[in-house]
Amino acid sequence: MSRIQNLDHQYIASTYGRFPVVIKEGKGSVAVDENGRMLIDMGSGIAVNVFGYADERWKKAVISQLDKVSHTSNLYYTEPDVKLAKMLCDKSGMKKVFYCNSGAEANECAIKAARKYAAEKKGNDYYTIITLEHSFHGRTLTTLAATGQDVFHQLFTPLTPGFVHAKINDLEDVKRLAEENKTAAIMIECIQGEGGVNVLDEAFVQGIRELCDEKDLIMIVDEVQTGNGRTGVHYSYQNYNILPDVVTTAKGLGGGLPIGVTMLSDKVENIFAPGDNGSTFGGNPVVCAGACSILERLDSKMLAGVKQRSEYIFARLKDARGVRSVSGMGLMIGIEPENGSAGDIANKCLEKGVLVLTAHGNKVRLLPALNIPMDLLEKAMDIITEAFE
Repeated sequence: MSRIQNLDHQYIASTYGRFPVVIKEGKGSVAVDENGRMLIDMGSGIAVNVFGYADERWKKAVISQLDKVSHTSNLYYTEPDVKLAKMLCDKSGMKKVFYCNSGAEANECAIKAARKYAAEKKGNDYYTIITLEHSFHGRTLTTLAATGQDVFHQLFTPLTPGFVHAKINDLEDVKRLAEENKTAAIMIECIQGEGGVNVLDEAFVQGIRELCDEKDLIMIVDEVQTGNGRTGVHYSYQNYNILPDVVTTAKGLGGGLPIGVTMLSDKVENIFAPGDNGSTFGGNPVVCAGACSILERLDSKMLAGVKQRSEYIFARLKDARGVRSVSGMGLMIGIEPENGSAGDIANKCLEKGVLVLTAHGNKVRLLPALNIPMDLLEKAMDIITEAFE
């Protein structure tokens, strides 16, 4: 065990099961460990480094803003905040944004928006949020309650009340819960990442949109992992031909720096008044400047490249030996092995020089940079498919 690993065990809380590698530096889709070994990164920091390590354009935007002002608080206006907000609204179809620092915080804000809307329209007892089994919405007590996986609830009860979980792709179960509870909102991920890379059916998502319209519920779509080009469109709900009432995003938007955003449609764009919510670091101008450099490049050509890379990966995995099933969309892919554990396969990939992730349901998860070069992708897929054999 290296010196860095020993110091980590001594001083950092034991909340992560880390792979036995110390990443010292990186460029593009290649990470370099402390021994100088190069590793092809097929996880991109869990969908954060959308253009890989040390992206030049992102660095230039961040450094340029650092030379101007690094922080002001939200008592003052800054140009990067406004520029990013307009870009987000233009790409998402939303009307206003709230800035924070993480996906969990963005989801908390979405829950507050839904509950305030329901309280004003129907009464304070209309606060229940319907989410789905196998979902994952964050690690705060409230977003843990929203998460539809019992394993995350153990030892942290009592959780925030007011959440019930419907069966995935079962619209009748969602309708039942909406009838049985005084409901404020329905909250979904169109593709469940942590829960196993489970893709929701189009009819199911559209049915939820119709149910929310019928009952005047807020439809929240969690795009923390799926957003910002990950599925070949700006936001995954755009694959389903619906427009949510509230959208949350984080991860890839920051390109490596922490940011969370709650985007509000015209239905709830004015739901918050001064003092209803806040974040000291939310909308940090340095982070927003970097995020602008990310969104500027998510054009039709870049998104077409995501789809091209996705088609290549799915083609390589079709009928591959040792692969039981493949799920996902775009560059968000889950692979279930026929035998053995996803963790063992991830370690085999690491030994051969490729970084992959895992997800619940015994899945190997791939979340490469959106612009990973094809030669690196081909090499990585050679190693990954061999690890499944």
